[in-house]
Amino acid sequence: MSGSVHRRADDDPIRDGTSLSARVCLALFDVAIGSRHLDLAARWLRSQNKGYYTIGSSGHEGNAAVAAALRPTDPALLHYRSGAFFLARAALANGREPLRDVLLGLVASTDEPIAGGRHKVFGRHDLQIIPQTSTIASHLPRAVGVAFSIARAKKLGVSCAWPDDAVIVCSFGDASVNHSTAVGAINTALHAAYQGVPMPLLFVCEDNGIGISVKTPGGWIEQTYQNRTGLAFFGADGCDLPATFDAAAAAADWVRARRRPAFLHLRTVRLMGHAGSDYEPAYRRPAEISADYGRDPVLRTAKLLIEQEVLTPAEVLDRYEAKRAEVIKLAGEVAEAAQLDSAAAVAEPLTSTMEEALAAAPESLAASVRTHDPDAPITVAQGINRALNDILDRYPEAIVFGEDVARKGGVYGVTRGLLSRTSSARVFDTLLDEQAILGLALGAGVSGLLPIPEIQYLAYFHNAADQIRGEGATLQFFSNRQYRNPMVVRVAAYGYQKGFGGHFHNDNSIAAMRDIPGLVIASPARPDDAAAMLHTCAAAAKNAGAVCMFLEPIALYHTRDLYDDGDEQWLAAYPEAGVPVGRARTYGEGTDLTILTFANGLRMSLRVARRLEARGVGVRVVDLRWLAPLPVAGMLREANATNKTLIVDETRQTGGVGEGILAALLQHGYRGAVDRVASADSFIPLGDAALQVLLSEETIEAAAVKLTG
Repeated sequence: MSGSVHRRADDDPIRDGTSLSARVCLALFDVAIGSRHLDLAARWLRSQNKGYYTIGSSGHEGNAAVAAALRPTDPALLHYRSGAFFLARAALANGREPLRDVLLGLVASTDEPIAGGRHKVFGRHDLQIIPQTSTIASHLPRAVGVAFSIARAKKLGVSCAWPDDAVIVCSFGDASVNHSTAVGAINTALHAAYQGVPMPLLFVCEDNGIGISVKTPGGWIEQTYQNRTGLAFFGADGCDLPATFDAAAAAADWVRARRRPAFLHLRTVRLMGHAGSDYEPAYRRPAEISADYGRDPVLRTAKLLIEQEVLTPAEVLDRYEAKRAEVIKLAGEVAEAAQLDSAAAVAEPLTSTMEEALAAAPESLAASVRTHDPDAPITVAQGINRALNDILDRYPEAIVFGEDVARKGGVYGVTRGLLSRTSSARVFDTLLDEQAILGLALGAGVSGLLPIPEIQYLAYFHNAADQIRGEGATLQFFSNRQYRNPMVVRVAAYGYQKGFGGHFHNDNSIAAMRDIPGLVIASPARPDDAAAMLHTCAAAAKNAGAVCMFLEPIALYHTRDLYDDGDEQWLAAYPEAGVPVGRARTYGEGTDLTILTFANGLRMSLRVARRLEARGVGVRVVDLRWLAPLPVAGMLREANATNKTLIVDETRQTGGVGEGILAALLQHGYRGAVDRVASADSFIPLGDAALQVLLSEETIEAAAVKLTG
């Protein structure tokens, strides 16, 4: 050894100019070699047909230093190459078996402590690591929501899952940072911080220079984020453990003190390819691949420990081989671990959530604060407005937000007055980005709030559907219900409105929602149902952690009449009780025909039923009210009562709700006559041309006459 180097004491800096101690550096080295051997064990398990996941963290082991720079109570949403961070967080918390945890995930074992064999994720409830399955940064909007919620919960005086001074850390790769979800999330964080909203969020970009086979242009991350106004930028060689620790500590301290976002750029290297199935020589030259070995953070940390006389070369090799033996022994043990063995076992978190949601309807709304005369008849818009006010009163953790919902009171006035009756902490406007709105809800829900976001039009939901499909609806599934993100997403929906025309203001497709497992979809038509069902959704979200979509028919918001002008038969009194999830409502007792319908279809069907009854045809009209889960028992009961059933579906012929209704009837034994009418397979045009493709009363009546002979 050089005479200028002296053996480092445990609490001495591992080298001059760093705050990383020799003791912590040695502990992080043990974490790094553990992470490396997990990657090797993943390949071995796959070769034995015992493992199912080979995307590794090799080359990214420096992120262990990021974990060391944070507190174990700081919430973490991790990149899929953050294995060393996970191990380091567990080591800081003491007494856990993170190596076994990761291996159990690799073999999809039911003993794995977060997902229970449903996926390989980095997550532990007791480590404040929220599990993520995304590889394209779809967890970043949620991270923004988590950061937002800490100060907001304190301001509302409600319990938050995280400490008041927590820093949220969110890691991702250099390729996924280009995804619109990441770009939007970072913009949202800056937009909030610009307005003085606390945003204690540390973005960590682990930049290995390549996304599967596509190179990231050199300098792109610095060019894009280094001089971004409002975003503090920190950078380090992510393969250099002390440098990474110092940069991460500085970034974390900055965020913790200022409650503003920061960006930590770690220049890493990807070793062993993208995954076990990846053949790197197909797109990289051998010289490129071999050049990366010199940057290996495990080797560089070993060299540092030897140079500083913390370990001898022999001790480094002994530790490495001992860790190999430990990991391969554990891998052999978990290789035979039990796996999920039935559809019921796989879906148990979803079915448990739904069972609790089914039981969540408030028996009485009497405790609610009525903002108007409770006996005065109301419209759909007024019913929703009053219900929102009552929910805000009933649940102090409830917040209502979206584009134009606060000062304006919504495009259709549905949220009018809520701001003045509460506060801007509970009812507020957001920026125009549906991914950001839903991400805010995801983060708020997992943090202890009860978010009620609004998506201004149904067509806009599709801009951000993956925030529900890939993030919101999966959290209970991939955490075995240890984490929940309750929410009620209000969506102005369907066609037939005349104020705004065209596809983006008249959208009749909800297929993207209906195929998401575990989602509750409410679709009220009547004013009293709208209020009662909104109360039920709030209770289902609060009690079961359910993700609820609440589809509000725009064309019925301010409707007052049913049959004739001035009859006011579409008005109703404010309800006294909630409506259980999955329970239909029947109008009439006719014995000749059953009509199954929902939303705008209810009003059209009731009008058609009156004309049919004048011709001697007795009709009962069933408002399904819930599109997921469908009210199958009620559907069958009413269909069998007449043995002739017409499905009236305002969504599209292909992929529409009616397909699911018909399938459910036949699957559950209905053998009577049945027909279906729906809107055309078309986007909705502007003006009166819309009526050419939307379902009409004339079409309903013609089908009913044909079915009844």
